[in-house]
Amino acid sequence: MPHRPLSLEHFRQRLAHADALPQLVILGVLAGLAAGGLISLFRSADTLLQAWLLPGGAERFEELDDLQRLLLPLGGSLLLILLFAAVPAHARTVGIVHMLERLTNYEGRLPIFNLFIQGLAALIALASGHSVGREGPAVHLGAGAGSLLGQRLYLPNNSMRVLVGCGAAAGIAATFNTPLAAVIFSMEVVLLEYTLIGFLPVMVAALVGDIVSRALVGEALVFTAPSLSIAELTQLPLIAVLGLACGLLATGFHLLQMQVFKLKHWPFPVRFLLAGLLTGLVALQWPEVMGGGYDTIESLFNTPEPILFLAGLLLAKCLLTPVVIGLGIPAGLIGPTLFIGVVAGALVGAIGSLLIGTPHSGLYAMLGMGAMMAALLNAPLAALLAMLELTQNTGIILPGMLAILVANLTTRFGFGLPSIFHASLQRQGMDLRQAPLAQILSRAAVGSLMQRDFSATPAQLSVAEAQSLLESAPHWLLVSTESRSVLMPPADLRQHLETLSEDTDDSTPIDLLSIPAQRADIEPLLYRATLKEALDRMQLKQLSHLLVVSNREEPLGLISRQQIEEYYNRKQTLS
Repeated sequence: MPHRPLSLEHFRQRLAHADALPQLVILGVLAGLAAGGLISLFRSADTLLQAWLLPGGAERFEELDDLQRLLLPLGGSLLLILLFAAVPAHARTVGIVHMLERLTNYEGRLPIFNLFIQGLAALIALASGHSVGREGPAVHLGAGAGSLLGQRLYLPNNSMRVLVGCGAAAGIAATFNTPLAAVIFSMEVVLLEYTLIGFLPVMVAALVGDIVSRALVGEALVFTAPSLSIAELTQLPLIAVLGLACGLLATGFHLLQMQVFKLKHWPFPVRFLLAGLLTGLVALQWPEVMGGGYDTIESLFNTPEPILFLAGLLLAKCLLTPVVIGLGIPAGLIGPTLFIGVVAGALVGAIGSLLIGTPHSGLYAMLGMGAMMAALLNAPLAALLAMLELTQNTGIILPGMLAILVANLTTRFGFGLPSIFHASLQRQGMDLRQAPLAQILSRAAVGSLMQRDFSATPAQLSVAEAQSLLESAPHWLLVSTESRSVLMPPADLRQHLETLSEDTDDSTPIDLLSIPAQRADIEPLLYRATLKEALDRMQLKQLSHLLVVSNREEPLGLISRQQIEEYYNRKQTLS
């Protein structure tokens, strides 16, 4: 029976197809609204909590006295220990790596309880001055909002992947108010592909998420950055040196964090207390390392600082942040990455000014921000756009491209390092990269190809019932018992009826599992599954067909290996 055009069932049915762009755009709007609202709540809670704890207001950790700087991170660690002790182990996995793992192994189905723990734990970590950022939790929360929307509506799995990408983009946009960078971040880091069918919904979600956060809590990061640009091309070699320096810093950050990850077998109370103690001790000398450090970033855009101060601050942040995150403090590294890049850029600019009289070191601070982000996240275009949107300075595009290029080449090809998020997954034995076959088959659900021309029948029926069954001319007969389901060609039943004598009574019983016929075993598969899931199931079970069923296990249609192969070949020809 056909579904009404405006019904939810029709909406789900359309989403099963790879070309359901209007429906995906609608989902992008909904994901943007959900993620924007959730991130606005998270941002407001973070700001209010810090304003309550810090005498000078949010991010003003520098105004704390020495004892407060030492005890605040330790107190935060104690609260995190109590929180994690009160929840089961599976709820403690949070952040971007957790989101990517669920996207890879669970079709993007993020648990709501982990989402709650992520928000609460991140608020504690940020307010207590740990050297972490709020952007990683925001990506998890945004992606979770999109995922929960898809789960609540029982949407096909091919659309779940796009929804997670939409939510992640909306989360970044609502946190940074950088919608364009958020779109590219989602495509480069989360979805790992650029396609029109994925790009437009993600763009809509980022736009809506940004609008919602601006309307509810105002602009997020408002850096007052001077309009600086390179005065002459002779500065390009120094900018390339900055890119190389950021690439080397990102490599060291990456390798150090991977080494600290090896301490995961330590009890989390020990790891959290160690992270709090290290943060407090470092903050005694460099309080700027605490929190996101956005006030320090803006200051370095506008005011040069002494070389020794910048060198010490850079070393402190580069050593502390990967250790704290590696020890398991549940917050993000994107904000600290920007901080490190800004300090590195300011340091290179200060040295250059001393040696060869280059212009304002604030220009190099802006360039370092993008270069460090590109090198560590392996997201060069997202880094360039973030740098542009955060500073609103178009004069940094040319030098920014050079710094980002050199930094990204240093980590990616000089040391062979992937994104730090993907490296964390590879340590767990997972690889996000999909072969072309998997990419194409993941974009459509089985509902887009399934055949409905079959007739379901019990194995035991009479001659009259068999004749009536054949009158509808089905392509297949689905024969079911309590323990088994098989497919059978109707022609075999027709041939068996023709062998019966003319005086056979219409009530004579027939056992469809006993008469001479070709039969193929078949297993059920939920209508939400993608074509890739269907093909994987067929290969695992050595089946040629699968039975597509509803949530209530009612038969909806049949999908065959031949149909999937023809679909793939057709898409390959068109691409």
